[in-house]
Order: sequence, then structure tokens, then C-alpha cells
Amino acid sequence: MELTLTTLLSVDGVMQAPGAPTEDTTGGFARGGWMVPYADEDMNTFMGEVYDRAEAFLLGRRTYEIFASYWPTVTDPDHPIAGRLNKLHKYVASRSLTVAEWEPATVIVDEVADVVATLKQRPGRELQVHGSGELARYLMSHDLVDEYRLLTMPVVVGDGARLFDVLGLPTGLELVHHRTTATGIVINVYRPTGRAVYGSFDLPD
Repeated sequence: MELTLTTLLSVDGVMQAPGAPTEDTTGGFARGGWMVPYADEDMNTFMGEVYDRAEAFLLGRRTYEIFASYWPTVTDPDHPIAGRLNKLHKYVASRSLTVAEWEPATVIVDEVADVVATLKQRPGRELQVHGSGELARYLMSHDLVDEYRLLTMPVVVGDGARLFDVLGLPTGLELVHHRTTATGIVINVYRPTGRAVYGSFDLPD
């Protein structure tokens, strides 16, 4: 399986609590719900395409709990997102959770990088990460992400947790897909090309 990361971002890189004011108030964050005004059918179409490629999901504890509070209530098996989240296996990386009641699910407590590397060796489509900022940064630091799907909303949030931190692993990326939506969401899909390379412009004599 390939490991893919899909996340919603503001122009200034914030990924915390895009869907509701109370979704994630960690650190006193009070600006949640910033992506809601921009959600449109074009975005829904793209997300349906993404979930249609899923073999299993890898989620951080907080994202798992947010998803588990809503998606099991959507019982239509043909729903493009709920149908897959409710049916497919969910691997939850957590230092505190011992039981994942939204089944089928497995809690990964220790050696997450080793477990994920083993999962990636299994046949199948995609092992998908959605949101899960702390987990996403951990996976990036271990070179485990095969594809990034970044949906950037036309808004500056100005506060909150960001996907890329200051100690991230320098990585070159290839743009493999690009589209925009009617409300101005920019969707970029990247694949890593290895370590970032550096250069300089020659100044004229």
C-alpha cells in the first residue's frame, strides 16, 4: 500500500480545527471552522475520488475521535466518505488510547514508524492519513509519505497548529495534479522526489 496524506490548510499553513469552532481547541485555539465557508461541490468531488482509493486509514487519536463522533451516524453504505470510513480498517496511532470502539480498528502504541513501514508492504490500494497533524509530521520526518494532497483554502487564519514545522525534513516535491474549485480552494497533489536540493543565482560581474 502507498501512504497518502490529505489535509486542509489555510494560506498561512494552519491545519487545526478546519471544520468547527469546537473541533480542536488545543492551545486555546478559538478560530476553528475556517474552511467551512469554502466547502463546495468541487471539493466534495475531489474528496470522493480520494476516499475511493482507500484500502485502510491511519489516523492520530484526536482525528480518530473527531471522525468517530460523526461518521458512524451516517449509515448510507453508498456515501462516498462514510461508506469507506465505516467499513475499512482504521489504524490509530496513540500513546493514550487503549481501545478503538469504532471498528474495525487497531490501536498502534509503540514503534509507529516500524508498524507503518510493515503496513506499507502489504498489497492493496492506499493507506490514507487525513488531518492528524502530529502524526503527519512524524510520518514526514521518517520519509513514510508517498503522496501529499493539500487543499488550501483562500483564508489566513493567523493562529493554530501548522502542517509543516520549523524542524521538518527538507524534501523535494513533484507536482502531479492541480485543480481549483469554484470557491477558490487550490488543490495540489505532490510526490516526494528525495532530499531538497539547493543552489544560487550567479550575480553579474
